[in-house]
Amino acid sequence: MSAPARTWFECAAMLGELELIALGDYFVGRSGLATIDDLAAEVHSGMRGARRARAALERIRVGAESAMETYVRLAVVDAGFPEPELNLDVHDEQGIFLGRVDFAWPDQKIALEYDGDHHRDREQYRRDQRRGNGFTAGGWLVIHATAADAGRPAVLFERLRQAFAARSGRTRRVIGTERADSPGSGR
Repeated sequence: MSAPARTWFECAAMLGELELIALGDYFVGRSGLATIDDLAAEVHSGMRGARRARAALERIRVGAESAMETYVRLAVVDAGFPEPELNLDVHDEQGIFLGRVDFAWPDQKIALEYDGDHHRDREQYRRDQRRGNGFTAGGWLVIHATAADAGRPAVLFERLRQAFAARSGRTRRVIGTERADSPGSGR
């Protein structure tokens, strides 16, 4: 039986890079089964999957709590957004705990939440609404993503782009509607 870090490397020959990153995130995350250094120590040049494992190591992060969080994070970063902090505990200006967010850009007070199916439960929905009100009152912009967004993220990326533009002060009035200038547009 292989140790967790060794198991991760053995999977490099069978999994795609995204799945290998998600598995690595799991091993170095809440499970506490390995560290990134443990994973790196198992990568041996010349062995099957070594190149994929090295590429995956660059993108593994401590803090993801599900494979879908990993996939959403990778899509967001690949779309050109800054690397978010993962599963950050957020407090208001008085130090009151508002909640834990899946992805955060605290300097801009932007959060991204991945809402899996359990968020459709009535009680969870009520807790989410109460929690969301606290974030809104605390000045945070919270964007929500679902499995549909993970599969077709264009709308999610546009909402994030709008949030970053609003926080950077690059929103202006255009023919009666708000429009955020894109980061490289020169406006």
